[in-house]
Amino acid sequence: MNLTVNYINDKIGGFTPEIGIILGSGLGDFADNFESIIIPYSQIPGFETSQVQGHKGRLVFCEINGKKVVMMQGRYHFYEGYSMNTVTYPVKVMKKLGVKTLIITNAAGAINSSFTPGDLMFITDHINFTGTNPLIGKNDDSLGTRFPDMSEVYSKKLIEKAEQTAKKLNISYQKGVYAATTGPSYETPAEIKMYSILGANAVGMSTAPEAIVAKYCGMDILGISCLTNYAAGVTNTPLSHQEVIETAARVKENFKTLLLEICTQL
Repeated sequence: MNLTVNYINDKIGGFTPEIGIILGSGLGDFADNFESIIIPYSQIPGFETSQVQGHKGRLVFCEINGKKVVMMQGRYHFYEGYSMNTVTYPVKVMKKLGVKTLIITNAAGAINSSFTPGDLMFITDHINFTGTNPLIGKNDDSLGTRFPDMSEVYSKKLIEKAEQTAKKLNISYQKGVYAATTGPSYETPAEIKMYSILGANAVGMSTAPEAIVAKYCGMDILGISCLTNYAAGVTNTPLSHQEVIETAARVKENFKTLLLEICTQL
């Protein structure tokens, strides 16, 4: 990891980010709006290349209204065949670079039928259905404790700030529990029914691993899902990644406005 951090620090010349943002499917062009230092993942020692449509695969360092920020334009996914260590490695690097607050965004399917595709959902908690944990293996005591507490992964204070910001901007939002699966296949209607019974409001193929590691690293975390479709069985419509991209594109201006203001308020 030292090689990774030293390489990045050489490129950013003393820039110390305090906020990290992981930009999910269809949301990456938020990072294109600022004067920035851009480093492709392919150039960073220890990083891999994201191969999913809608993910550019690069780190973007910039200032947002006086706040120093590093953004991931695209993330790694477990379903791409990467290990959980690779999936969450950038979060550990962000910690070493100085990040204290992490905003994690994703595209997700709505399980709660009272939610509507296009809604933004602040994540109050998650259920990890990936069948593994990104902290398995030798512990790095410089990052966190062997057995980290997960009783409040997503900061209640940050959720409250995000709610206040959304209300001020007149942007409708939801709050709920996010169920994380491995993908890449979408869930079956029976699985969605099970997740609903267990208390999940939305489902996706990311976020929980990064959030677990960020909490382990002592970061404050805000999770925001863009609900791009109804999950399987909620309606009779077949699911497609194209729908995810199209819905994210439709609502991204509201999303970008909200994210910009939240960064300003932190």
